[in-house]
Amino acid sequence: MAQQKRKGKPQKSGGQGMFYLVLAVIAVVGVAAIVFSVRGGSGTAGAAATEPVALDIADMRDLHDRATPKRLGDEDAPTRIVVFSDFMCPACAAFGLQQRARMMPWIESGDAQFIAYDFPLGGNFVHSFLAARAARCAGDQQSAGSPDGTGFWPYHDLLYQRQRFWSAERSALDTFIEYGRELRFDDRSFERCVKSDRHADVVTANRMMGDQLGVRGTPTVLVNNRRIGGQNINQMGEQVLEILRQAHGQEAVTETP
Repeated sequence: MAQQKRKGKPQKSGGQGMFYLVLAVIAVVGVAAIVFSVRGGSGTAGAAATEPVALDIADMRDLHDRATPKRLGDEDAPTRIVVFSDFMCPACAAFGLQQRARMMPWIESGDAQFIAYDFPLGGNFVHSFLAARAARCAGDQQSAGSPDGTGFWPYHDLLYQRQRFWSAERSALDTFIEYGRELRFDDRSFERCVKSDRHADVVTANRMMGDQLGVRGTPTVLVNNRRIGGQNINQMGEQVLEILRQAHGQEAVTETP
């Protein structure tokens, strides 16, 4: 059985500098790409937005500020695990549930922060944008026992746990609203949110941020701006864990009988 042994804990730093460095590198080509992205979007106020909407983005810093992720853990954690994912993506479900659970000891100790960006792929993933919005609507609700006190993470997990059911539906709108009832959200406010275009701008900005950073598929995982590869999700998760072990003075110890 493998166990971990702690050697020490490094001093914390925000880690924002490297992220801005990445943005600076792509800023020269970013303006044209942003203009192209927003011209392709569409949306209708007052209706359930199911695809990206048009945004007026001034520059890369503006996009960074508007592409608001969901976070778990200390904002000053020295290790930042950034994940771009789609709720209809089976590999994203595996990473967002099983692999994130393996990282929770570091997140809870303040050694790492888990940062989730929406990257709805669209196309055959017809419900992915609406699912991302519904999860954001869940984030407006209070939820006892949730890691951040809101309904986002419980709803996030429920979407992934039941992915194969709602992803096969012709319309998932009513199912997404029903999940809110199961989690005891305020029925009227949650339903109004899901049936509107609320949070469509944030989800769109998240997708655009991924485009600017060269995200081409999901899940895309970066640890302190280092892109994680691997032939499967378990390998990707193990690479993240190994970085965490090395960065925070831990090593795998195998016990012998």
